[in-house]
Amino acid sequence: MVTIYEKREVVRVRPATAADGEAVRAIRNHAVATSTALWTDTRQSPADAGVWLAAHLARGSALVAELGGEVVGFAVYGPWRDLDGYRHTVENSVYVREDSQGLGIGRALLGALVDAARGAGHHSMIAGIESGNATSIRLHRRFGFTEVGTVPEAGLKFGRWFDLTIMRLALED
Repeated sequence: MVTIYEKREVVRVRPATAADGEAVRAIRNHAVATSTALWTDTRQSPADAGVWLAAHLARGSALVAELGGEVVGFAVYGPWRDLDGYRHTVENSVYVREDSQGLGIGRALLGALVDAARGAGHHSMIAGIESGNATSIRLHRRFGFTEVGTVPEAGLKFGRWFDLTIMRLALED
């Protein structure tokens, strides 16, 4: 668990539980509807969100941030690719509720997620970030992620093509 203090309120990062599912789904669906962080137009149904979160809970790869007793962010890691040769590489996702951005919650979530992936014995962590998302790129750089490439026009959302910046962090020394 990671605790940070912001504006006299305690922000707590902890392992997610199934009870966090609706709050996580709401944050994720808001990102689907309003941002280019997730390249899909399909919002998660409660059933789909439950299956998605259950897979992360089973491998211990989901965290939430609480502020004032409410879930205000989440972070997960999962397999980067499905083939056996990639089994030691994971990909991360970090999302903070819009009204809680800029408080250091993303930093606390990513730090705890990197620690969890290291503790689970993973070799490296990948971040796939929309190239114009300077905030996310800067956050990942703070944790030692390096840019390893950019895929031009890799995704389409809101009728526009977006480039994908791929960043990598070695989890083992």
